[in-house]
Amino acid sequence: MAITAALVKELRERTGAGMMDCKKALTETDGNMEDAIDLMRASGAAKAAKKAGRIASEGLVNVTLSDDKKTAIILEVNSETDFVTKGDVFIDFVNTLGALALATQPENVEAFLTQTLETGETVDKAREEIIAKIGENISVRRVHTVTTDNGVIGAYKHGDRIAVLSVLSGNDGDLAKDVAMHIAASKPECVSEDQLSADLLEREKAIFIEQAKESGKPDNIIEKMIVGRMKKFVNEVTLYGQSFVKDPDTTVGQLVKANNADVESFVRFEVGEGIEKKVDNFVEEVMAQAQA
Repeated sequence: MAITAALVKELRERTGAGMMDCKKALTETDGNMEDAIDLMRASGAAKAAKKAGRIASEGLVNVTLSDDKKTAIILEVNSETDFVTKGDVFIDFVNTLGALALATQPENVEAFLTQTLETGETVDKAREEIIAKIGENISVRRVHTVTTDNGVIGAYKHGDRIAVLSVLSGNDGDLAKDVAMHIAASKPECVSEDQLSADLLEREKAIFIEQAKESGKPDNIIEKMIVGRMKKFVNEVTLYGQSFVKDPDTTVGQLVKANNADVESFVRFEVGEGIEKKVDNFVEEVMAQAQA
């Protein structure tokens, strides 16, 4: 049976083991998923299996910028608890991955996990060894490479949980870093209004219309209210419309234009965003055990 990438991915998700170990187990069992899992458990290759299902929503972000400010990477590595993120083992691992990613510029996490560290082991194998050492699930969640030919990249990290890369035209590195800092603080959805989806604008407009109708004001007043509220909404969610954090009297759009620049793109990572955290109910847990 052909061992497809989808099979390897499924086995990896179910066991927490490395991709090469998963492929080897599937090859030896002719693609039988359950037999492969049993084989890996017997051989010890799935030593991280029990931890793989745990939700890892804590962690660290890393942003690494090249000396010429033309290439940068941003990545997130997750753990189960904040305590682990303060240990040297985890911190060193994240920093090592940052340097490797800058050197190799991986296309995605899957490709990054197969890359080789100076120790000779893959990123994924090193991840497994750290899981065994610290006793928590560790996940390399995402990695993104940013490059520019004619512009400049600004990098900013706020603590250990938020990292931003901004790409600006021109060569003003200080301005690019200031814009990245603003993005870290204000979390815009996109650069400018033309990048907002029509669906999002229509949804917001529909909500504002309903709210305005409840005011009992005449239609001509309602129309003006809608225009004003939509303008305020667009300014709140777009980078160019937001007031610059270091000078609230100036918008970011005005700031970059005054410096003969444009924001071409940005990437913002925040640890754990979008991950649904498990909330344990101690009372229900005790009741379930009592009834067992």
